[in-house]
This record gives sequence, C-alpha cells and structure tokens, in this order.
Amino acid sequence: MSTTTHETTIEAVADVPAIRIVREFDASPEKVFRAHVEPELVKQWLGPRGLTMTIDRWDAQTGGTYRYVHRDDDGEYRFYGSFHEVRPHERIVQTFTFEGFPDGVALETMTFTDLGDGRTRIVGSSTFETFEGRDSALASGMEIGVNEGFEQLDELLARS
Repeated sequence: MSTTTHETTIEAVADVPAIRIVREFDASPEKVFRAHVEPELVKQWLGPRGLTMTIDRWDAQTGGTYRYVHRDDDGEYRFYGSFHEVRPHERIVQTFTFEGFPDGVALETMTFTDLGDGRTRIVGSSTFETFEGRDSALASGMEIGVNEGFEQLDELLARS
C-alpha cells in the first residue's frame, strides 16, 4: 500500500538514447541515499511488488560492484553492474545490465537534491548505447517496477 501522493515522471529524452526519471520523497537526502546503498534496505523496496530480491553482492562505494536476482512464479531476473561514483547524500553513478540482454549496458546517474523541510528530489538518468535499447527498456514494463519500487521506498522511509 502506498502512503504517498508523489508522482514519478518517466520520459524518453528526445535527442539521446536516455530515460529521465524524477521523483520526490518525504525524507531527507541522507535517509533516501541510505536506502539506496545499504543492501538490507535496498531489498525492501527495489523493483515491482510481488518479486523477492536476493543480493549476491552489493558494494555501494566508488569502484564497487553489485549483482542481484528478482524472482517470481514466472522465473528469475538477474542484474549486475558497477558503481562508478558514490558520493554520500548527493550522487550515484553506476552501470546497469540485465543478464537477459547482456549486450545492453546502461549508464545511470542519480542525484539527490535537498528540497528543505525533510524532502528530497531524485533525478535519475539512464543512458543506453542505442535508441533501440532505450525503447526496449521502456517497453519492458519498467514503469511498473519503478513506480511500485518508489511506492515501497515511500513506505520504508515512513517506517524509519
């Protein structure tokens, strides 16, 4: 169940093969950032509802790597990447690969902006190698996973 009224904006960037995601949260940048780097917190919100998440590794520091698996009754979905830059409470730059499409690596940048009054705006950008890769990601149902994941993040932030 969601406890938020915040909308998520997900848009394809017109002139580069990128997706831009914007969302606000009723929590400080420190709390929102912590939920992105601590694996026990990440497992509680990342991805669509109804999936369970197992983390093989999650080393959220500059130069670190990650690999995780989402599971449901239909199967497993494995993802991996590396953290290029992790700047506490401000920015995460990482790669993202779905093992089902290993030729499609995206470069993701996420910034955390303090809006005051204990609120944070996240702006995420995922840049793909090709427009086809970007459009395939958009057509994959990623919007459901992003929205449900952020709803679960709202719930987690409200509990902490």
